[in-house]
Amino acid sequence: MAASRDLAALLAVAVLVLVSSSVPRVMAGDPSPLQDFCVADMMTPVFVNGFVCKNPKLVTANDFFRAGLNVPGKLNAQGSAVTLVSVLQLAGLNTLGISLARIDFGPNGQNPPHTHPRATEILTVVKGQLLVGFVTSNQQDGRNLLFTKQLVEGDVFVFPQGLIHFQANNGPNPALAIAALSSQNPGTITIANAVFGSTPPISDLILAKAFMTEKDTVDWIQSQFAPAMSSNSSMGGGGNYTGGGGGYYPGMRKKP
Repeated sequence: MAASRDLAALLAVAVLVLVSSSVPRVMAGDPSPLQDFCVADMMTPVFVNGFVCKNPKLVTANDFFRAGLNVPGKLNAQGSAVTLVSVLQLAGLNTLGISLARIDFGPNGQNPPHTHPRATEILTVVKGQLLVGFVTSNQQDGRNLLFTKQLVEGDVFVFPQGLIHFQANNGPNPALAIAALSSQNPGTITIANAVFGSTPPISDLILAKAFMTEKDTVDWIQSQFAPAMSSNSSMGGGGNYTGGGGGYYPGMRKKP
């Protein structure tokens, strides 16, 4: 009798493994819509993964509309301007898993190395030319591979989700690109800002060792990214901020 139960248990496990191996794998991503639309309610105090749906009876066409993408953005210190249309700017994008960005470049301007933790990006050059590229994650041989391409008007390039990538205008004239992203809220991590301009700052001892350079060099770089004291300052681009680079992290005793 016990042997029969053991055999039945083994058969049940075998069937479970067989069934699970034939079921398509589900990838993590934005929540899928369970109705025609779920316009984000930005006024609710309820906190969820994404945004609570607005009452459908209160939804209007304006919830799916945003004007102004024809207007060039103001260039930052890097010589670029990203005008994002995500769920934060267009509430009707909630649960639809897509967003859009206009990227303006001055001559020699760049959108510096950054990542989108929640989205793949596909970019089209509308005007001018761009040098673009992305870097792979750490490979088994310890290397990180760079894939780069020179683009002209009409060219399309894709940047896989989460990988460090960049765009640079290496032409003499302004350039314009339109990017689509596979998330309603793709997020952006600008590498230099995150590493050298975090709040509180990463220890300069840690960064000096990581970048195999001197502590004073790290302090100087951090000083270029330290947030200004004014509450009206905005992040991004680097090189516009006052303040020191820190040099200590919580729990570390300062030198006398």
